[in-house]
Amino acid sequence: MHAFAGSVWNEPRPPLPASGPLRDWALVAVLVALTAADGVVRPGPPERWAAVALIAVLLLTLPWRRSRPLLMIAIACPAAALAEPLTGSAAEPVTAVFLILLPYSLYRWGSGREIVAGTAVILAGLLFALAFADIPLADALGGGAVLAAALALAAALRYRSRARMRELDRIKSLEREALARDLHDTVAHHVSAMAVRAQAGLATASARPDAAVEALRVIEDEATRTLAEMRAMVRVLRRGDRTAAAEGTPGRGVADLRALASEPGARPAVEVRIRGDADRLPGATAAALYRLAQEAVTNARRHARHATRIDVCIRAEDAAVRLDVHDDGEAGPRRPASPGYGLIGMAERAELLGGTCAAGPDPQRGGWSVSAVLPRTEGAS
Repeated sequence: MHAFAGSVWNEPRPPLPASGPLRDWALVAVLVALTAADGVVRPGPPERWAAVALIAVLLLTLPWRRSRPLLMIAIACPAAALAEPLTGSAAEPVTAVFLILLPYSLYRWGSGREIVAGTAVILAGLLFALAFADIPLADALGGGAVLAAALALAAALRYRSRARMRELDRIKSLEREALARDLHDTVAHHVSAMAVRAQAGLATASARPDAAVEALRVIEDEATRTLAEMRAMVRVLRRGDRTAAAEGTPGRGVADLRALASEPGARPAVEVRIRGDADRLPGATAAALYRLAQEAVTNARRHARHATRIDVCIRAEDAAVRLDVHDDGEAGPRRPASPGYGLIGMAERAELLGGTCAAGPDPQRGGWSVSAVLPRTEGAS
């Protein structure tokens, strides 16, 4: 109970709507006109016009009911409760309209502290009206039921809006994580390939100038592919295509895995094998397989000491597709000079599709292995 009270007390204000004040002032104009018309149509004692004038002035609190809900309640409720004792005339029918709108706005747009204080003001005004005004019991019960329904509606809309905002924040977070993974995988893979070829070109430049020229051509190709993939991701962001952002860069899938294989003579050599029917995988699964294999090959090129071979094997089964990437480098833990997000992103990518991904030293074959299992059907998680 104490925790609930503390959460209510510390409740922040929700964001105000973007609608302008014209609608609020139009509402005030309509209610003032109705109040004046009611005073003309229903003649009464002169004191009744004092009540009509008081209510018309109090209607001016409505435009600030969202931005200053507690202040408007503190002004309007006591004045409305004192209207009949001071003027000797019963409250006007339009009074009920703004006495419903103001508490509704308090519960919909106020902070927790404002709601607690405003509720106390409302209850005090109701008790005063019941004690000093001639209000039939049936009218009091009916008015209380309508007020309670308005407050319940305001609370329901408030928390539904909060749930919607939480869902939007969750979707944005997933999109940011997906884009971060794709950016990391794209940049890390191609830049690592460029670094390897640059090192090879420097090592052979003096003895074999043609090899250095070939290394520059490979670096140019890798840079071109990197720019193309970055432009594809930027197009996804500009279109606002959430599905494409979640699935990865458009156009990458199992068919592109063979491009990871190195040309003959390159070290470490990369061999890609695909077994089974991997052509009809869902787009998200195919994109994830490509990114997982790409990141595993990149890590092996960067961190596998004295590796001569990297094997990439995909086995498509009836219910799942398996990826295994193994290099024959020296066994043992591989800790990069600066911690990155490659392995974390690989695990997250697999988990989003209901699969698993693990990486570590291979005790049977030696070297380092990355194993991932993804379901063939989307939404398996």
